[in-house]
Amino acid sequence: MIRTRVGYAGGETATPTYRRIGDHSETIQIDFDPSLISYGQLLELFWNSHDPTARSGSRQYRAAVFYHDEDQERAAFETRDRTAESLKAPIRTEIFPFTAFTRAEAYHQKYYLRNRRDLMREFHRFGFSEREFSDSTAAARVNGYLGGHGTRKQLENELPLLGLTVAGENILRSIVRQKW
Repeated sequence: MIRTRVGYAGGETATPTYRRIGDHSETIQIDFDPSLISYGQLLELFWNSHDPTARSGSRQYRAAVFYHDEDQERAAFETRDRTAESLKAPIRTEIFPFTAFTRAEAYHQKYYLRNRRDLMREFHRFGFSEREFSDSTAAARVNGYLGGHGTRKQLENELPLLGLTVAGENILRSIVRQKW
């Protein structure tokens, strides 16, 4: 994945915010390189990362896939059907056409990273605006590792690409080691 952003989608309320979400759902927008990971592979990760048989507690927190074209629509329904067959249960995760995405407020972006002042100092060195920070591939990758995603090998391969100081790399390694 190249970058991620959190925000709101799936509704008609103009300019949703966390406090005035209206009929939208909290969601994540993912930019990816299809030569490295396919949309189908992303869908498999999605279906395996939550309980698709569970009822959503509310529209705000519903599990949903938003597709952009006919190929994505077909892939979403095919992977949903395979998941239902595998689980031998009805799937409650919904599938919708994408209409619009509104970024969530800055304090919601890169949640795990924002809660690590020692690593946030690393990103402050770059002089990023809030939008640049939110769009940063390096910030997305670090946030993912802090959230428990990725392997040791992936981390070691990517560390030189993240722009962290040696101290920052060591902080990230020590935090991630505790999660493995």
